Amino acid sequence: MLDFPLILTVSADDAGNRLDQYLAARLPETSRARIQQLIDKGEVLINHARAKASLRLKGGESITVKSAPHAPPLRAIPEAIPLDIVYEDDDLAIVNKPAGMMVHAGAGATEDARNRGTLVNALLHRFGALSGVSGELRPGIVHRLDRETSGLMVVAKNDEAHRRLARQFLRREVHKTYIALVHGWLKREQGTIQSPISRDLKRRTRMTSRGAGGREAVTHYRVTRQIASAYGKFALLEVKIETGRTHQIRVHMASIGHPVVGDALYGAPRLLQVESGKNRAAGMPRTLAPSRHFLHSAAIELAHPRTAERLKFSRPIPPELEDLLKQLSASRAIG
Repeated sequence: MLDFPLILTVSADDAGNRLDQYLAARLPETSRARIQQLIDKGEVLINHARAKASLRLKGGESITVKSAPHAPPLRAIPEAIPLDIVYEDDDLAIVNKPAGMMVHAGAGATEDARNRGTLVNALLHRFGALSGVSGELRPGIVHRLDRETSGLMVVAKNDEAHRRLARQFLRREVHKTYIALVHGWLKREQGTIQSPISRDLKRRTRMTSRGAGGREAVTHYRVTRQIASAYGKFALLEVKIETGRTHQIRVHMASIGHPVVGDALYGAPRLLQVESGKNRAAGMPRTLAPSRHFLHSAAIELAHPRTAERLKFSRPIPPELEDLLKQLSASRAIG
């Protein structure tokens, strides 16, 4: 176990390394992101002076790590953030989450800006108390949506409701329907993608359907509309999932060559451009820049955890997605 403050002397062999890389190699149980946080806060000194994480070492420097690089305990904090509550009673709430909002703070975050503005924080302010089954960081959270995915989520207000709802998800008795816009026209009007999903070992922010030892994932899709625009061909899909793997719809659609529009992480272009060789109609922009990926949790059906009554809820796609859809549908190329 290391003692702090920790003093290190940079050897000639480490010359040329970045400061954060050097420390990550010597503190293997600490994430590079956490090391960068320490450096930004002045907890790391080089020759008794503050430095940037990107500083290139020359060899011979004295590095002082002033305190143990353990993040403070993370907890959810009530915040007065507006919420679209679709339904609520004593046991559960159905919330329409906006795109751009994290469900809860992630591992490695600290109690600062990275732990602000989450759905959990907004829920705590609105309801006061939620189920504690998922821990202090995720009160009430039975399932999740990606940060840039909008739409319906179910929240448990007490532990018994949480356990019963969780069992429904485990038994695949909760039915969720998503709306997605993808690049290209699919060969079939409907189909099923069934391939395991695991963490991408080369890019840890991604998931993959090509890795070994993945978890079962099943996605059903149905084409509801085909769009032939000046920016290319697109297909609007109704998607239902039997499993709830991380990034499941995004990974599965990209795996068959039809990434979700706006999803640069899985291969979609950041900009939609008028196809080469075509002239734009008057007033039509040469490029469109999706503000987020085009994926929305549009409907959810489940049994009430206390009464077993079947509950069904739906919400249309939000304005930013509707506007993009209208622009694509209205666009025409000349020639």
